[in-house]
Order: sequence, then structure tokens, then C-alpha cells
Amino acid sequence: MRHVKIKQFILLLGLLLPTVWSGANGTISFDGYSHILIKEGIVQGTPKGSAIQASINGHILTVAFTENLGEVDIKITTSTGSNVQLDSCLTPNGIQFIIPLAGDYIVTFTLPNGDEYYGEFTVID
Repeated sequence: MRHVKIKQFILLLGLLLPTVWSGANGTISFDGYSHILIKEGIVQGTPKGSAIQASINGHILTVAFTENLGEVDIKITTSTGSNVQLDSCLTPNGIQFIIPLAGDYIVTFTLPNGDEYYGEFTVID
């Protein structure tokens, strides 16, 4: 059990370091990683957006959750609203997505209580 916790910690640390170093002021590049600013959508409870870290590196979208938010639904759409991917993630943990095509995208996070957060990003070739 302890071995699993150590692996999860190392994974989370590896996912968080690029986003922590790049700051939280819009999209900032750091060694190929661009931090994605997470904004509040519909929030009824205590704001939890700071617990969601996301970055894009090429076609790889990396998401890390720094606290237990329950099972979070993650939806990726094009900027025009076409669905690209839909998944869920138990938190605290992290997940990666491959975005196959260049373009503008929106990632939306829906918490179990219905609160929504989103981030906008661009994939370039």
C-alpha cells in the first residue's frame, strides 16, 4: 500500500512541477510546457479552481489535482464546441490526454457537486 502511495506522489510531483514553475498568469511557456489558466464557470460551493493544474506540451494535455475533489469529469472540446474527449479522474491524481490535431480547445472540469471550471489552450504543430 505504501509503495502505491509513493508512486502516486511521484506521479503527482512530476505533473505539478512544470505548472508550478510556469506560474498562474495566463499561458506561460517553460521548457515546452504552457500553463493553462483555470477559470471559474458555474461555482456554487467554495472555489476549488486552485486545486486544478493543467498544462499543454505539444499535443499532450496534462492535468493534476492537488487535493481530493472526488471524481471529476473532464471534457475537451474544440473552441467551436465539438467534442474531442470525455473522461473522469479520481482525485487527487493526474491524467494525460493526447490532442491529435492542432487548434484551439477548451477543457472543462465538472466536480461531483456540479461546480465547473475551464481552461482554454492552443495546440500547435
